[in-house]
Amino acid sequence: MPKGSIELVNTRKEEILNSAEKLYQTKCFKDITLNDIAELTTFKRTSIYNYFETKEEIFLTLNKRQYVAWVSDLENIIQDNDVLSKDEIAKNIAHSLEKREDMLRLMMNHFDMEANCRLEVLAEFKTAFGNSMRTINKLLLKFCPDMKDSDRTKFIYTLFPFIYGIYPYTTVSDKQKEAMERAYVGFIHHSIYEITYNCVKLLLK
Repeated sequence: MPKGSIELVNTRKEEILNSAEKLYQTKCFKDITLNDIAELTTFKRTSIYNYFETKEEIFLTLNKRQYVAWVSDLENIIQDNDVLSKDEIAKNIAHSLEKREDMLRLMMNHFDMEANCRLEVLAEFKTAFGNSMRTINKLLLKFCPDMKDSDRTKFIYTLFPFIYGIYPYTTVSDKQKEAMERAYVGFIHHSIYEITYNCVKLLLK
């Protein structure tokens, strides 16, 4: 456990997470090193090990922060509306995910992140993930009161696996496009909003 007050520990952790987040805007997950992250902090690389043991722990914690923000957005939808049509539910969920591009992108590295972190770090992430599932269930309970428990469960366990695949279908490099053209595979660009809206609308039918 690092020395210092809880406030200092949390401040240092946030600085590390913010550095990783900044790097992630311009570099791939696999190309980012602890040295890269440390260069953007006010302390030495070795100090990072007081807070995170691996790069994967940093990014899994960063994605936990994304899930917490998403849950906050979902809670606002629930609190700010008395009634929503199925179309409005789809639009609101789609807009909430549209704001979480980093979360969707990080999902592509979940296997490595979860495999290379301590159990307590993974458990903290899973808590945030579980809260997002419970909040979607809460949203459905309020705005789709006639929906059966089994149908809400089906909705959640279809939507969440689907979310893991959104980013690759909305962001394609020039190299990938050329490869798809050579393979005669058509590509029609859809935004995060469009692909999420279409999925949720179908699930609510």
